[in-house]
Parts: sequence; structure tokens; C-alpha cells
Amino acid sequence: MDTEKRTQHLAERLGYIRDVFGGKHNENIALLESKLQEFNLRLSEGSISDENAALTTLEDLFDFVERKLEAELTPMDKVRIVRHPQRICLRDILENVYDNYTEIGGKDEHSIDPSMLIARAYITRRSGKKTINQPVLVIGQEKGHGEEFRNGGSVKPWGNAKALQYMKVAETEGIPIHTYVFTPGSYPVEDYPGAAQQIARNLYEMAGLRVPVIAVFSEGGSGGAEAIGLSDRRLMLSHGYYSVISPEGAAAIEGRLRHGQRAAPELIEKCAQQLRITAEDNLRMGYVDHVVTEPPLGARPYHYDFFRGLRQEIIRATDEVILGVKGFAPFRAMVLRRRRGKAETMDLDNMYVRWSLSSSAKDRLVNRRHRKFNRLARNAARDRRPVLRKLSNMGWDAWWDIYSYFKYDLLRKHQQKIAYLVEEVEAEAQVLMEKVAAPWRKITCALPGGACQSSEQTERELTTLSDWDEEGQRNGNWSYVSPRAKEDRAITCPNAGSHGCLDLWAPDLFGEFAGVCTYCGHHFPMEYQWYLHNVFDEGSIFEFNAEIEAGNPLGFEGFDVKLEQAKKQTGLKSGCVTFEARIDNVKLVVAMLVAPFRGGSVGAAEGEKFVQAAERAKKKRYPFLAYVHGTAGIRIQEGTNGVIQMPRCTMAVRRYIEAGGLYLVLYDTNSYAGPLASFLGCSPYQFSIRSANIGFAGPGVIKETTGVDIPPDYHRAYRALSRGHIQGIWDRRDARMNLKQALLTMGGRNLYYR
Repeated sequence: MDTEKRTQHLAERLGYIRDVFGGKHNENIALLESKLQEFNLRLSEGSISDENAALTTLEDLFDFVERKLEAELTPMDKVRIVRHPQRICLRDILENVYDNYTEIGGKDEHSIDPSMLIARAYITRRSGKKTINQPVLVIGQEKGHGEEFRNGGSVKPWGNAKALQYMKVAETEGIPIHTYVFTPGSYPVEDYPGAAQQIARNLYEMAGLRVPVIAVFSEGGSGGAEAIGLSDRRLMLSHGYYSVISPEGAAAIEGRLRHGQRAAPELIEKCAQQLRITAEDNLRMGYVDHVVTEPPLGARPYHYDFFRGLRQEIIRATDEVILGVKGFAPFRAMVLRRRRGKAETMDLDNMYVRWSLSSSAKDRLVNRRHRKFNRLARNAARDRRPVLRKLSNMGWDAWWDIYSYFKYDLLRKHQQKIAYLVEEVEAEAQVLMEKVAAPWRKITCALPGGACQSSEQTERELTTLSDWDEEGQRNGNWSYVSPRAKEDRAITCPNAGSHGCLDLWAPDLFGEFAGVCTYCGHHFPMEYQWYLHNVFDEGSIFEFNAEIEAGNPLGFEGFDVKLEQAKKQTGLKSGCVTFEARIDNVKLVVAMLVAPFRGGSVGAAEGEKFVQAAERAKKKRYPFLAYVHGTAGIRIQEGTNGVIQMPRCTMAVRRYIEAGGLYLVLYDTNSYAGPLASFLGCSPYQFSIRSANIGFAGPGVIKETTGVDIPPDYHRAYRALSRGHIQGIWDRRDARMNLKQALLTMGGRNLYYR
């Protein structure tokens, strides 16, 4: 029976090798196949004198060939390893890394989303003769071994919501969180709470979790990975991949393939190489902290030595985070540093580190997390500013820090306390005076000509929230008129068939009507310059950081030419324009994602400009507006340099909001993918121009990944409003007035412009 099991195991290994290499290394595969067939034939004939010795020899041959092929693995081979059904999954890790666990939040196919597995587990360690069980919360995508209900680890929005719920539970209980990323990407469904919106919520909350978070990456597919990937330590399995997009998706974009066409294998291999998706690439770029070595051709459930090593790395990473923010543990911290990477690693089960933190240590933990992500990808953006200007900007930043500290943190803090006290005393005195004066008012009101009615002006002041003037309504007199207004032709509204709209003359439509059909209100797309000149006060725009420009940090073939074309055609250096401006003399900082520049996609330059804009708004105590003229998502040619902007920018937004700032987002045209699922979607105040399409993935991507045809209005703004993603839909012509109203009515004492 033992011989039969071992033979079956070798057959499975052979099938695994054949699947991974997909037609390559045929001579090695043929050798293993012939040797296995020969053994089976001799076994059936009974001509083997020592079955155990012969089988051991055959197993050694398999080991030798696997080691040989390991040295020749390409990035695409590693992608196939990660996707293979024989690859380890989260259940295997729970069984072999932790000492005990209980699955929570629903189990197996009866869970609210079986793709997201959550478990309370513990790790047993010893301190002298004492045995200690250290509790942790384990969260990760479960692909399963052939379990179709797992959806291949592609998590739906409610699965990510479940993960966030239990992260908050772990924070309440003060226990570390271990996350395992095994996903090709989140499922692009926009049912409540919406794929993009939920990932954004996860990122925002994870940025401030006051417990250690350790993430282990096996298959990290873009936004789906980020939903649970923001952590204090990031480990990556040596055969894993972490990418902005799948190699097939990148090949489809680079090859400009139409629906139904498939990319050539050579192009897919090339894209996998250029995207720099492997563990070694991500370690070199700084997006993971340590690579966990796997057995040749990847870890499978029977590799028990690998699980023991993974356990040690998980314990080590948690200990390092804890000791890094604790007050005093010099010897244990020194041991952890010196032992990393050495063959004679000590058994960390016998070195106890208490996994609990004081309040001050938790503050240091969150601050370290923010500093860590703030440093990432800075070198991937081109900063063309002269040295003297950089020094000047640093000086101005330092001045604003000092000025803001004295004005807002020191002086105004005490001024506000005094003002609050005066207000309370005045309110109490007013009530007292009302009671004292009440009898006298009754007498005067009873006399002829007594004035006991409030004046009209007083009533208006008491019953009107704000006194809006009509100057914000420009009544067709726009400062900027679209160049399309010069076309002498008639335009047919797309709703003419259903609403009976008459044709519109282009000079009227794109001039006086601001691209809005006067019959049905359909919004035609408008240039971003229309908003620059017609929403903000004339002459108030001051652009900063214009010299930070998009680059090609991965050396992606042909991308330099495309970037230069975009810069020449648009006159911009990146897809993000950052500036200070005023709306009716209310000062604010604006970050605008501009669709004409590579679809408004976000890379290292755009992320850096957005982070600096948020920091500028924080220092100057200004409101912060993200205006999305259009974004196609994360720029795929920058790989993880682009993906890392999702948590990085979200953390900048969180710092700004927690410091008391007002963060508004306004969407227009097509707004999709990573930015929406992070630093845009985390705003508590999100609005949309009526022309916007809002969603996690475009119709083509949804069809490609799910095989489902979505309705034409699936991404329309009113759909986003109905599921709670946005809080209002605006007419383009009212954008200035509505922004002014938002700035005034969403204010409060702790908002900067107040």
C-alpha cells in the first residue's frame, strides 16, 4: 500500500511539472515520464527485487529534475505555480503553522463569502517551563483545492467587509493580525457595498489599526491584494507574485486586443518579465520586507519542512514589529536581527515575546506604519526641480510647520478654549435674562403698540441656513468655452430616441449650455480646463510640483515613447495636476486627475503629487478637493510602483482627515479601479457630475474576468448613489455653487478654513 501511495504521489508531481511548464522542457518531462512508466511496468510484472530502493532512486531523480528546473523558472512559470490546484492554500497553513484554530464569520460554502476565510488561532511558545498560547486573528483568501464555491480566491465586497469587521474585533481585543494574500483580484461586482468602496474602507481602517499586522503574499492581484495587504511587515513566498495586473491582462492591453482575441504566449511571457512581479523584484524595490524560501517548484501541502520555516518567519515578523515599538527589549531584538537569514536559526518557539502593547507603543506602531509607506516609491517618480528650488520648498515647508504650530496648535488651541467658555457663560446668562425679563415683556406686549413679534430680518436669520447669492450662477457666461463650440454643426443627443431630444447646435451646446442637453440633461464630456476656469475664482489658481513627472521605472518596452507623446499632446508632465485655488474666496488645495494624460492613470509621480498635496493642505489648514476628471486606474506599466500608491495615498488622506481637515471628492467622466478603491473611495464626502461612470472595473474587464454581460447603465452615477458610494449627483453648471455650499455647510470648528 505504501508503494502504491508513493507511486501515485510521483504521478501527481509529474502532472504538476507538466502543467507548470506548459510545453517547455519536454526532454526532462519525457525522462521522468519514461522512468515512471518503466517502474510501473516492472512493478506489475513483479521483476523488482527491492521495491523500496527502486522507488527511492526514482524519487531522487524527481528531486534532481525539480532542482534543475527551479533554476530555469521564468516569472510566468511562477504565475502558473501560484495558480496550480496543488499549491498550498490558507487551510494548509492553518493546519500546519498554527497550533489550533477555529474558523469564524461563517464556514465553507455556507459563509457569507467562502473566498474570505477568517479564523481565531493561537501559537504555543515556551518561557522556561511555562507554556503560553498567544492568540492571533488569521485572515486571508481561500482558493481551496478544487472547491468551486471558493471562487478561486476572488473575493466579493461583502467578503472584504467581513475581513474588516474582524480586524476591528482584533483591535478591540488587542491581538495581532496575520493576513495571507491568495487572490488573483477582487470580484468586480458593484452590488452593495461595492467592490471599490469596500477596498477603500479596508485600506483606510487598516492604516490606523492599533495592533501589529503581518501580511504574507503568495498571489497578490492588484486591488484585491491591497484589501488585506496593508501591514507593518510584508513577507512574500519565493514563488509568489505581486502585480498591478495579470500578465494576460497586460498582454491584452499592450497588444491592443479586441474582445475574444487571445494574446500570444510570447507576449504574455514578455509582459510577465517586464512587470517585475516576482518576490525578488518586489524585495529589491522595497515593497516586501522578506522573502520566505519555498521548496523547488513551489510549496505543496506535503512540504512539512516549509510550514515549519514559515511558522518561524511569521513569529519572527510579529516579534520584530512588537519589539520595534516596545520600550525595552535589547537582547531579544538583537537576536532577531542577527539570526535572520542564517542557516542555524534559533527556535523562536522557545523565545517568548509578549504580544501586547501599551497605548504609547500603539501610537508608535501606527506612526511607523505611516512613515514606512510614505517612503515607498518616491524614487520611482521623476523630480525635475532644480536643487535650489527643492531647498527653497523645504524651507517653506519648515516655515509652514512652525507657523501652523504656533497659530493653530498653540495659540488657537487656547483661544478656542476661552471662546468655548465665553459661549457657555453667554448662553447661560441669556437663559437667566430671559426668565427675569419675561414678566416685563408680557406687560409691554399688552400695551397699545407693543412690539412682541420678531422682525422679518430676525426671522430670516433664524430660519435660513445660509444666504446664497446668485453670483455663483453664471447663466451661460463662462470664463472658458470648449473649442468644440467653434464647430458649425448639429449634435444629436444620445437620448433622442427615448426622450425626444431635438438636435443641438454645437456653438450653443458646448458654449452657453456647458455641454448639457437642454431637453433631457444629458452631460457630454468636457475638457478639464472647463472646470479649472469656471469653478474656481478667476486668477486664484497656483500650481505646485509641476516638475514631478511620470517616468518608466521598470523600463517597460516602448513606454518611454508613449509617455513623451502624452506629454507633448497635453502639455502636462503627469496625469495629476496639483494647485491651490479659491472658491468665493475660500482657499483650498486641489489634486486633479486628468483624463487626457494616459487616461488619468496613477503611477509613482501621480501618487507622490497627491501625497504632497494632502500634506500641503494639512500644513496650511485648507480643505482638500480631489477632482477626478477621469481615471482608468493604476498605470500597469509601472507595476507595483503604481499599486503601492493605493495604500500610500490612502494613508496620506487619513493623516489629513484625522488632523481635522475636510476632504471632498468630485467624480466626472470615467472613474475606475485602483484610485477609486483607495484614496478616492475612502472620503466621507463623495459627489459626482451627472456625466460620470463610477466602478471598480470597466465593462470589458468584467466580461473578461466573470463572463457576465453587464447592463449599459451599470456604472452610471445614480447606481453609485443608490448603493451609498457617492452622496450626491450634480449638474455641471452648478459645480461651483455646489462646491461652495459643500465647503460652507460641511464645516465645523475643527475644520481648517474655519
